[in-house]
Amino acid sequence: MSFSPENNRPSPARGTGAPGHVAIIMDGNGRWAEQRGLPRIKGHEAGSETVRRVIRLCRDHGVKFLTLYAFSTENWKRSKEEVDGLMALLKQFLEAHENSLHEQKIALRIMGRRQDFAPELMSAIEAVEARTAHYDAGHLQLALSYGGRAEIADAAQAIARAAKAGTLDPETVDETLFARFLYLPDLPDPDLIIRTSGELRVSNFLLWQAPHSELYVTPTLWPDFDGSDFDAALAAFSRRKRRYGGREEKT
Repeated sequence: MSFSPENNRPSPARGTGAPGHVAIIMDGNGRWAEQRGLPRIKGHEAGSETVRRVIRLCRDHGVKFLTLYAFSTENWKRSKEEVDGLMALLKQFLEAHENSLHEQKIALRIMGRRQDFAPELMSAIEAVEARTAHYDAGHLQLALSYGGRAEIADAAQAIARAAKAGTLDPETVDETLFARFLYLPDLPDPDLIIRTSGELRVSNFLLWQAPHSELYVTPTLWPDFDGSDFDAALAAFSRRKRRYGGREEKT
């Protein structure tokens, strides 16, 4: 299934059904490990198992798009030991779970600054992207070396280059055209953004795509996030009234 930026715009509605696109800020891996006296990488390892669990939960609940904030542009500032461990864990995750993507017919895509990664790792990622690209039962997006401001800046640069080359008229730039220059321009906007670990901030995640997304925060740390937490998030979403800047009609 393909989505154009024009189709990404929400249709005003008075009630809310199940979300078609869930995005998750996976927070709390480090704290989970520290609470158990373990190295931080053990928290990330436990968190990778939660990813597999949530992919299955999305399938069971009919959520077609799942976007996970896996590694931000700011995460490069962490210790070399932790960053190296995360890169190794990412490669292991791809190797361990690619068969599951094929079995469930889920397409994997990456959004972020691909040039920041080692060529060997990016080649492995892009190989899985290519092998799963034709699936449409579900769509898994991993935000890697991703930042909302970085994405907007990169899109602005691409538009400026096109204008300089004479292939784009600056007077035609509007929200719809701008969205075509985002990392994944056909990705529908998230209906629901979940943040684990109780922090009340968006942490530079999907700044362009989330003007009307519903937010749900749980104190549960990411490695402990399970089916009951997911059910609670979906139940809270189902009770929301999404007005998209408009007013609810009185009956």
